[in-house]
Formats: sequence, structure tokens, C-alpha cells
Amino acid sequence: MKIAIGSDHAGFQYKEKIRELLKDLGHNVTDFGTHSEAPVDYPVFIRPVAEAVARHEFERGIVLGGSGNGEAITANRVKGVRCALCWNVQSARLARQHNDANVLCIPARFVTTELAEKILHKFLQSSFEGGRHERRVGKISC
Repeated sequence: MKIAIGSDHAGFQYKEKIRELLKDLGHNVTDFGTHSEAPVDYPVFIRPVAEAVARHEFERGIVLGGSGNGEAITANRVKGVRCALCWNVQSARLARQHNDANVLCIPARFVTTELAEKILHKFLQSSFEGGRHERRVGKISC
């Protein structure tokens, strides 16, 4: 799978671990930054991830931040992106199954790295169920 990844400074360490994990799993990963823990303005790194997913250059996007709120808001401002802020495995599963989320946002300050990896795996393994959810997702883009 082609995956775009980006973070702010608070999510940098998690991004580095997740990027390597994704590569080890055989995914094609493009890192949009940031490239250190130096303070940055998160939209500079998150918006390009979302735009690349919206252009269908990548099948999924992963964004990380401290709380994840700003990152999710930024990503969701891009038409065609459905970014889900996930803090546990169930929220990641439902984001894919019910909302057809194409970008995952992980709040680095609120989950352990171990839980972040489990969230990531569930997000990548889960599929959109369609059916009644398809009608609802269709109304998001209106």
C-alpha cells in the first residue's frame, strides 16, 4: 500500500517508529515531515499529506500530533479526506468500517507507542463495509 505520513514536533518520535514499521511491513511510505522535534506549525506538514491522499497519489495517510486535534482538523479541511482521530483499536476499526476514513490521526501524547502500533494495524486491516454507511459517507462530501 502507498502511504503518506506526516507529523508535528510532538508526533515526530511516533512518526519515525511508525514509518519504519510500515516499511518493514512492505508498504511504500513517503514522509512529508517534520524531520525533528523542533517546534513547527503543523499545517505545513499535515496539509500536504491530506492533499496527496485526496489526489489519490496515496491509498492512506497517517498524521500524528500531540493531541491530534489540530492535525485532524487540518486534514479534514481538504475535500476528499476523511481523517479520523483514533485513540484506541475500536475507534480505528470503526473509522474504516463505518466512515471509510482514508487518513488516520494518532494523538502521541495520549497513547503509548505500543497502542499506536495496534491502532495502525487495525486501521490498515479494516475495510469499509459500505451498505448503510455508504449513503452516510456520501453526504459528507456534499
